[in-house]
Parts: sequence; C-alpha cells; structure tokens
Amino acid sequence: MAFTRATAQLAEKLTEKLTGLTESLTEKHHLSSRSVRTRAGLVGAAAVAVTGVVGAAATPAIATPDEGSRTYALGFVQAMAVGDTIADDVRAQAQAQQRVADAAAEKAAEERAAKEKAAKAAEKRRAAKEREAAKERETAEKKRANERADRSAERRSATGYVDPVAGVDTTTTYKQAGASWSSGKHSGIDFPANTGTPVRSVGPGTVVTVGWGGAYGNQIVIRHDDGKYTQYAHLSATKVSAGQKVDGGQQIGAVGSTGNSTGPHLHFEARNGAYYGSDFNPITYLAGKGVDV
Repeated sequence: MAFTRATAQLAEKLTEKLTGLTESLTEKHHLSSRSVRTRAGLVGAAAVAVTGVVGAAATPAIATPDEGSRTYALGFVQAMAVGDTIADDVRAQAQAQQRVADAAAEKAAEERAAKEKAAKAAEKRRAAKEREAAKERETAEKKRANERADRSAERRSATGYVDPVAGVDTTTTYKQAGASWSSGKHSGIDFPANTGTPVRSVGPGTVVTVGWGGAYGNQIVIRHDDGKYTQYAHLSATKVSAGQKVDGGQQIGAVGSTGNSTGPHLHFEARNGAYYGSDFNPITYLAGKGVDV
C-alpha cells in the first residue's frame, strides 16, 4: 500500500509539472488551441503511463515486487520522455514562429526604408523643379521689365508720358471693391515695389500738393498740361515742392507704406480735379498717352 501511495503521488506530481510546463510554453509562444489539446493529451498519456504502474505493483498475483519496480521505472522513463518531447516540440514551434516574425520585421523595415528613400527622391525632384520654375519666372519677369522700360523710353520721346514706377505691374485694380476704402471701392491702381523705389511723374506738369494726405499718407498731386491731375500716395519720401514744374519721367518721390497701407506700394490716381472724388480710370488715361501698365 505504501508503494502504491508513493507511485500515485509521483504520478500526480509529474502530471502537475508537465501540465504547468505546457501551459507556460503555450502562453509564452501563443500556441494554437489544437497544439494545446495535443500537449494536454500527451501529458495525460504520461500520467497514465505512471499511474498504470500502480495496478501492476499493487497486485501480487500479477507481478512480483521486482517486476513492479521495473514496470515503475519504465513508466517513469516513458513519462519523462513524453515531457522532453513536449518541450522540444514547443521550443521548435516557438523558434519557427520567431523566425517568421523576424523575417516579417526585416521585410517591413526594408519596405519602410524603400518608401523613405523614394519620398526623399521625390522631394528632391520637386524642390529642383520649383527652383527651376522660380528661375524661369525671374528671367521672364526681368525680360518683361526690360521690354516695358524700352517701350516707356520710346513713348516718352513721342508723348512725354511714362509709367509712374518703371518695370512694375499693377495689382489692385481700379474700382475694386473692399472694406479698406471709405467709398467701398478702390479709387486708383497700385504698383507694389520695395520702399525707396523711385516714383516718377507720368507726364509734364506743375506740382499742386505735397505733404500728408490722411489715409493717403505722404502724397503728391500734379496738374498736367492737358488739365488732368495725377496723385501719388503712401510715399516714403518726396523730392519736389508745390508750384514746381516737372517733366515726364522725372523722379518726384519714393515708394513707401505711409497712411492707410498694408505694405510698400505706390497708390496712383488720375483725376479731373485736384481733390478726392474726381477720379477716373488711370489705366485708360495712361493708355491714351501711349503708356501700357
């Protein structure tokens, strides 16, 4: 009876040990439910191999004490062999899973590196295209400015009139609507340029006003020989005085951002009278003098 109890206790401990080993490896390596059932079956088989010894050892009519000892030993060895097989199987599967995971991680890293390389190459090409486009725009603008300057020189010799800022395109148009102006509409045209850029009288005439003009900032008003008036506003500096005679193309001031202004530019108006409210389209006026702005 003592031998039977010892054998039963040994079988129970072996079963607990193998079960714990299987559960630990299963949780650690995420084995499938099928694998878990297979390992559980093997553990059960190992337990049966040992507990089966109990019957053999406890029945004198069937086995002698020596035969019982040999049967016990054989069952123990078989149980341990089953445990080793389970451990080896679990390790092999874990290693296989690790290899798959490593390969997937390596592939993902390679794909990320390839995408980053492609993105950098695309960004480099985009930046190169932008630089080339900017260079082309700059070249084209210089060409247009030179052409305008040439045309202005030719027209000045014929009519005595020029554009107020050489080589600069207009931006805000005449009568453009907006809340920035008290009338709700723009009363002239704008020539954006850096502060200090020379401002010229568009034609021969006499200076009638020089000084501060409220929202216009520093301003100059000139009465031309045809009886029309032109105004030059937001100036950073003035170079003429009231009553002074000027020629077309003569510098009278410099571009600035004084008065109601959001940045350096010349505000230019054409008028039928010297004061606000008598404006008309300055582009039409200059075009009539052979000046294209």
